[in-house]
Amino acid sequence: MSNHLIRDSETKSVVNGATPVTGEIARIRTPLGRFAASVVLLIAVFSKTLAALAVDVANSDLHSYILLVPFVSAYLIYTRRSQLPKRYAFSPGFALVLVGIGLAALAVSWMEPSLSRNDHLTLTTLSFVCVLAGAGFLFLGRKWMYAAAFPIGLLIFIVPMPDAMVNALETASKLASTEAADLFFNVTGTPILRDGVVFQLPNITVEVGQECSGIRSSWILMITSLLAANLFLETTWRRALLVTFVIPLGILRNGFRIWAIGTLCIRFGPQMIYSIIHRRGGPFFFALSLIPLFFLLWWLRRGEAKAQKSEVSGPDSVSGVQN
Repeated sequence: MSNHLIRDSETKSVVNGATPVTGEIARIRTPLGRFAASVVLLIAVFSKTLAALAVDVANSDLHSYILLVPFVSAYLIYTRRSQLPKRYAFSPGFALVLVGIGLAALAVSWMEPSLSRNDHLTLTTLSFVCVLAGAGFLFLGRKWMYAAAFPIGLLIFIVPMPDAMVNALETASKLASTEAADLFFNVTGTPILRDGVVFQLPNITVEVGQECSGIRSSWILMITSLLAANLFLETTWRRALLVTFVIPLGILRNGFRIWAIGTLCIRFGPQMIYSIIHRRGGPFFFALSLIPLFFLLWWLRRGEAKAQKSEVSGPDSVSGVQN
């Protein structure tokens, strides 16, 4: 009986035009199938790099967000699959440029033994992303890649920031945050003496260090604003305003955090410098910074809806007056 069922199923497969094996081959021979196969191949080729990246970011305070980025990108592509072109093309020019950049980054990572582990991962991961995007242009074409530009472009955030970039951003954020904290101290009438990044408070001296820069929170806030702008806004200038707003918002948040810790030290004693609000208060202040960000998003979205409504009702109202 079982043999009969097996032969019957095989007969049905052949009658329908393809055996299971030939059906899988047919799917791979489609442009989308070739792209999927190239992604699997790239993951296998870069498996050592991707494994090292996963281990590093899992133990990193700065780059821990990287683990979520591929899932967000895949989710966006999945939810927008009906909007993506169903006709594919061959765009070798864009593919060659991106693959060339990827191979150049890979070559630099091999030829520079003095690179730090983080910088080596930066170059090899950048190579992976560039070659992956090149495969998209090669098998799916320019129109498909343009339609999926945001989800594909979001993958650039799986590339760890190089050491030089981290140092530059931390220094700039530290100095800007010091100015913001000084503003909060002056506005609240707190007696201080300032020497550069050092604040002499009534019962404690506070120095704004690199770890006070809040670069991780600001970077995640930047990614959040990009996602929110792409998902909820349509006009370019509103999207740009929301993303740009993150810069002063991050600086003010860091300055407010420094002021809050200093004020607690004045009110309750210098031991507050070791309190949980200083050591583990990052998520709390990050959550606070989301309030003005989402308020601005709501205001921009509301303005966009009003503008669209007026554009739709405008011609009708004019024609109604004429009639």
